[in-house]
Amino acid sequence: MTFDLSQLNEKIKDRSLFLKTLEAEAAKIVVGQKGMIRRVLIGLLSNGHILLEGVPGLAKTLTIKTLAELIDTTFNRIQFTPDLLPADLLGTLIYNQKNGEFNVKKGPLFGNIILADEINRSPAKVQAALLESMQEKQITIGDNTYKLEEPFLVLATQNPIEQEGTYPLPEAQVDRFMLKLKVDYPTDEEEFEIIKRMAHPEPKFDIKPVIKKKDILEARKVVDEIYIDDKIFKYIVSLVMATRDPLKAGLPDLDALIEYGASPRASINLALAAKANAFINQRGYVTPDDIRAIGMDVLRHRVLVSYEAEAEEVSSEDIVQRIFEVTEVP
Repeated sequence: MTFDLSQLNEKIKDRSLFLKTLEAEAAKIVVGQKGMIRRVLIGLLSNGHILLEGVPGLAKTLTIKTLAELIDTTFNRIQFTPDLLPADLLGTLIYNQKNGEFNVKKGPLFGNIILADEINRSPAKVQAALLESMQEKQITIGDNTYKLEEPFLVLATQNPIEQEGTYPLPEAQVDRFMLKLKVDYPTDEEEFEIIKRMAHPEPKFDIKPVIKKKDILEARKVVDEIYIDDKIFKYIVSLVMATRDPLKAGLPDLDALIEYGASPRASINLALAAKANAFINQRGYVTPDDIRAIGMDVLRHRVLVSYEAEAEEVSSEDIVQRIFEVTEVP
């Protein structure tokens, strides 16, 4: 085990070198937001989609666009609006008068990194079209189904304060996002640097790809090899089960506050994201700290609060935080 772990650590060190380059290049353009950048990398490494929530102007779009341009991949941005149609995402069949046949015109979802800007501004039929690509990594146009090229990552943004002209995302779709990030305001020092860097009519940045797609795909194979002990798996199960049956977990005060707990997809995503976090920290095994580092981002959108919780102004984050405080760490 020690020999294998030593070998794996060497492999991780070698395969994770590109992450430092990526973070350093991104920092030349994006001020702060290290947590957001780190979690986007976790999504890339663990093949999980990410939902970013924050008020306008916090560099959500800039961060995603920058990271996408630093990787030699295809990047497409889709601005979601109330009049968007499924065909605007997927593509459509176009009749060719010359040969009398229908040709496929592929839509912007045929890319590697997809920015779904203000995703909650489009109605349910558009979200349903997006769902197949997110879950099955494929798109159906007419009678044909097309497999999407890896890596395929949907990074969606939404504004939490504006409700006019928005549609709540279906719970089934929200559950497909591995992580939900809450993007915060910058600090005083970061704001000072933002002004110095961005206070120009047209800020110009020279962004060139520094890594290739194969770097991501090869890193994913190494991430898959990272060791998780049964004690860590049991820790994950304890956390997720506490969201479903707080009474059994010794949290009777939460019983009336939780409408629905997290699904098994939460357990799977906790394990996958923890492996990616261990990889970023150049470690060949997962620790409870990895689970705690990404636990809130995996669980905050999967714990649905009751009307009683809303009345008492208790959020899903409050509940998840309490579960982490009480659940025994191995």
